[in-house]
Amino acid sequence: MIDCLFRRRGVDGEFSLFDSTDGTRSNWDPQIQHGSPPLALLTRAIEELAAGTGLRVGRLSLDILGAIPVAPVRVNARVDRPGARISMMVAEMAVDRPDGGRRTVARVTAWLLATSDTHDAAVDRYPPMVEGTGAGAAHAWEGAPGYLETVSWRRQQTAPGAAAEAWISPLVPLVDSEPTTALQRLAMVVDSANGIGAALDPQQFVFMNTDTVVHLHRLPDGEDFGLRARGSIGPDGIGVTTAEIFDRAGFIGTCAQTLFVQRRA
Repeated sequence: MIDCLFRRRGVDGEFSLFDSTDGTRSNWDPQIQHGSPPLALLTRAIEELAAGTGLRVGRLSLDILGAIPVAPVRVNARVDRPGARISMMVAEMAVDRPDGGRRTVARVTAWLLATSDTHDAAVDRYPPMVEGTGAGAAHAWEGAPGYLETVSWRRQQTAPGAAAEAWISPLVPLVDSEPTTALQRLAMVVDSANGIGAALDPQQFVFMNTDTVVHLHRLPDGEDFGLRARGSIGPDGIGVTTAEIFDRAGFIGTCAQTLFVQRRA
């Protein structure tokens, strides 16, 4: 039974050490990780580094730098651009090589900004997304083991030609039984926008994202997140998935993903 995505192993110098559980396994290949668990774990490192600064995350940008194995990982975080009002923080995930070296497999770059009271000026582009009747199969990977076992995925009925919509929620903690913040819970599911907005049949094409960039004008709240997503495929094997992100209170931001598209043999 999968009861978390990562297990804490301790510290080695500047690195926090974690074991990756079966809950991180990708629906594309069970030997590599889905993008959401690394994004969430690196977001956790950013939040820990930012604690007490008075800054909050406005953007998270995950770059997947190579196949991320389901294996022990090392995580560290640093401030790349210090500032009292605007700061850039970076968290990286690395794995040990058989030869004793290390390979960096993922990086999250975050812009953090000082907060102020703008309640009287707050405005959303979209009305809240309301969960309705589910629409048959949740996704095209129904029954795939690993990460998809750790989330509740409720696809919504939408009009023909409209962007796809789904409500998705993590079912397990991020690290052991440790508390998981709402931002970390969002990071645990938002990489799934590519699957929700899929424009291609995964039996005929591979369309893996190389990144996930999230912009948040409001911090998320709760455990349930709605994604309204649409994939666009170019004529030369490159695509993009874009999505609007909601929590139960309304619209909170957007995400975009670059896709590597390849026809299956």
